[in-house]
Amino acid sequence: MDEMGALEAYGRLTAFCAAGEHCLSEVKERLRRWNVAADEAEALVQRLLDEDYVNEERYCRAFINDKVRFARWGRVKIAQALRLKQISPSLFYPLLDDIDEEEYLGQLRRLLEAKQREVRGRNAYERKAKLYRFALGRGYEMEEIRRFIPNFEENEPEE
Repeated sequence: MDEMGALEAYGRLTAFCAAGEHCLSEVKERLRRWNVAADEAEALVQRLLDEDYVNEERYCRAFINDKVRFARWGRVKIAQALRLKQISPSLFYPLLDDIDEEEYLGQLRRLLEAKQREVRGRNAYERKAKLYRFALGRGYEMEEIRRFIPNFEENEPEE
């Protein structure tokens, strides 16, 4: 890519980063798709970091906040998504610990209550198993889920 191309890529990247929080892997992926030369891409990434268009910690905070509040994901699923975005666990694990526990568990409780109304099964054991799978799929940990789903009896009669 010639010099004009690098300037155009910089302009497009600043607009991209100004519109919303983005991580380094997203920026690098854009540069790769635009076929920007590796040395120019590295210079552009460094410039965006220096000018604070890209900030991994700020991105993590926004990502975690959005996934907890709007997508109602658990910590496990959020951590997995951040790992896929090639963000260091040493950066995001302390931020996951900062999640308001009361709001987080309240959200899990409301999710399970809503799901419980629509879950169908042959018996209580099967229904509770479906609730566990649902909550685990949302990224909540087993210990958290157990707080809201009472232990079920192994020999419960069929309904």
